[in-house]
Amino acid sequence: MFDASKLTDNAFLRQYELKIGKELATLEYSQQERKIFLTKLNIPEVLMSESFLENFLKLVLENIIEKDISVVPTSPPVAKFIRRNRRYRKMLPVGIRI
Repeated sequence: MFDASKLTDNAFLRQYELKIGKELATLEYSQQERKIFLTKLNIPEVLMSESFLENFLKLVLENIIEKDISVVPTSPPVAKFIRRNRRYRKMLPVGIRI
């Protein structure tokens, strides 16, 4: 797993960022009240692997857990990850099922 300190929440660009070497993986979001909509995942091809994707999403979701807000995954890879990892389903708002 990656070092959580390398994950940044770029509030200006509304995206989570993880820099690995010269490559930058991002997950764009939109926040409304007590919900965060995870909208677009951008991972460079050099970094793209199932393990990288899982570790990156775990870092992001753990960061969101600390903020105590609900998650609405509108990006298909994020929704798939939450569907496969029961631990993060509790983060979904009431009435949202994936």
